[in-house]
Amino acid sequence: MVLGSLVPSSPLANVVVILLTTGLIWVGSGWLEESADHLAAYYGLPAVVQGSIIVALGSSFPEFASVAIAATAGVFDMGVGAIVGSAIFNILVIPALSGLATDGDLETSRLVVYKEAQFYMVAVATLVVTFSLAVIYFPVPDGPALTGQLTRPVALIPLLLYGLYLFIQWQDVSEYEAENAGVADGIGREWARLLGGLLVILVGVEQLVGSVESLSGTFGVPTFLAGVTVVAAATSLPDTLVSVRSAADGNSATSLGNVLGSNTFDLLVAIPVGVLIVGSVPVDFAVAVPMLGVLTLATVLLFGLLRTDLSLSRLECYALGAAYLVFVGWIIAETAGVTSLLRN
Repeated sequence: MVLGSLVPSSPLANVVVILLTTGLIWVGSGWLEESADHLAAYYGLPAVVQGSIIVALGSSFPEFASVAIAATAGVFDMGVGAIVGSAIFNILVIPALSGLATDGDLETSRLVVYKEAQFYMVAVATLVVTFSLAVIYFPVPDGPALTGQLTRPVALIPLLLYGLYLFIQWQDVSEYEAENAGVADGIGREWARLLGGLLVILVGVEQLVGSVESLSGTFGVPTFLAGVTVVAAATSLPDTLVSVRSAADGNSATSLGNVLGSNTFDLLVAIPVGVLIVGSVPVDFAVAVPMLGVLTLATVLLFGLLRTDLSLSRLECYALGAAYLVFVGWIIAETAGVTSLLRN
């Protein structure tokens, strides 16, 4: 952590760093959203593509970096846990906050529901299949039961699916007729602001996650619990800020597209790239599958609510928030040993 050598490692100092970096991430997400709006107008991109590709890739970089670091450090299970925990946060909390940030219902469209949401559900299923292949064909002889070695060839499967996702988006862009081609003046400045916002988000999230990890060590919070809940929520902060801003400005398609596109990127790209970096990593199927099962239930819940009247009411937003609290309570119970589906 960059600030680790500049500030004392105390709970109060960590809280101050968390507050400062939260503001820093807010600024960076603002740059990212504004530049994405201008670039999408200039290149004539639909709002859904803007949210699911441009904004989603930028706001997903913290999760991408966390998986790469976890893989090189030999704690890939924690990286997967953080990704899945972040995905659950994105699916339940971000649409809820986005809906509450609007004056009325959070409107959606058939394009979001029938393309983005359904493709995302396919992405979740593909990741389960990928982990299953690792356990079936590359079991770890001396490891825990249901532990497999995730190799580079197997990791290419979700990457190929993401390639299909990009191809579908490209097809939609080619068929889309933009109302305004945008102004060419200052396009280089917009790209610079996009990259600058991305850099600010990365630095801010790195400091934020480091401070959260320090606090969890100080107060004895288990690493799995901190990773799936606190760290996952911290790395989801850029997604939250971008989606809430977009919803408040009336861009519901961008807001929901960012959530689904970000999760699709995290599952199909972030995790496989971590494998490609180190060559192969062990995956504990008994830990990953229950989490992916919860993610599937969360996705079904959001999909069902979005399909009713193609909008999210305030009551439905509160239901999504309550579902996330239930998930956190389940994780706490698992970590405390009340149940035995997950192993810490």
